[in-house]
Amino acid sequence: MAADLHDEGSTCWWLATLGRTIVWARLHVREAGTAEVFDSDGNTLPYDSEDSARAALMDAEFTALDGMDEDDADARDFTLSELVPPQADDDGQLRERMVQKLPPRR
Repeated sequence: MAADLHDEGSTCWWLATLGRTIVWARLHVREAGTAEVFDSDGNTLPYDSEDSARAALMDAEFTALDGMDEDDADARDFTLSELVPPQADDDGQLRERMVQKLPPRR
């Protein structure tokens, strides 16, 4: 079941990097405290809490975008301005944008 981003709760973005490739994950925490992660394969993974979803993302070597600073981004060979979460009208379109390959830095 896809997260309805119009319901109450909060959404934040996580990312993993390999060279200049960014793999995104969207964490949605519902008002009731349960959480869902939409991954780059188009799967929506349910979790019983925000903490368990965050732990799973960290275990998969993802980092919260909202916790990154310029030094963190630079260590991964990016600038913060390049780290823009994908957008789409629905999860089907979003899935196609969850992996981004950025051009080499100059």
